[in-house]
Amino acid sequence: MKIEVISLFPALVEQVVRYGMPRIAVENGQLSLQARDLRDYSENRWRRVDDRPYGGGPGMVMEAGPLAAAVAAAKAALGEAKVVLLSPQGERFDQAWAHRLAREQGLILLCGRYEGLDERFVRTCVDLELSLGDFVLSGGELAAMVVVDAIARLLPGVLGHAQSAENDSFSNGLLDHPHYTRPETWRGQDVPEVLLSGDHARIARWRLKQALGQTWLKRPDLLAEVKLDEEARTLLGEFISEQRIDG
Repeated sequence: MKIEVISLFPALVEQVVRYGMPRIAVENGQLSLQARDLRDYSENRWRRVDDRPYGGGPGMVMEAGPLAAAVAAAKAALGEAKVVLLSPQGERFDQAWAHRLAREQGLILLCGRYEGLDERFVRTCVDLELSLGDFVLSGGELAAMVVVDAIARLLPGVLGHAQSAENDSFSNGLLDHPHYTRPETWRGQDVPEVLLSGDHARIARWRLKQALGQTWLKRPDLLAEVKLDEEARTLLGEFISEQRIDG
């Protein structure tokens, strides 16, 4: 996959491929990331790419011309590519979106700044707006880095085990089950017996039950979006009953 990021701070964005899974994806040839400095496409000698908003008000607005020129240059390098604007007005970025974007051959990520982008550019040049959540950052660079990281770990061969991504939180609409490692006892707390049993069927059942239970406890809103089969409903019922008894 090839990703172009258009930003006023390209050096910041480039840091994302120096660490963790994005670094491995680049080293394995699964990912290529290029950050373009929007100021290189300025239409004036001061390299300015923003101006005051029509109608008055505080702040500055990013100009359509430099943005369009930068996108055109990125498309020339990538070929066909989806243009994604990181914006607090966008649709919520989640694991499902990470999977969708990971299937693209090329992406152009736009990092907004100031009060926003000229709406005429957004209407004509942007394919999709995505947001990390209902809050405002100083710019889209951190959001773009999050998107790159989430995509990189889904690319074939990047994770050490193929099932790692499949077992992640949100991959099946649920939170992940609890994890344990050595020692077997730590500060008076034991690893659940089932995980030491070697019975893979029991372990799989326990893990599903805990994933359902953790979702019910921490993110019940997610359960409304998941279609549970009879076994899952039974396991969730058992978890809830056990919680009430323990409480």
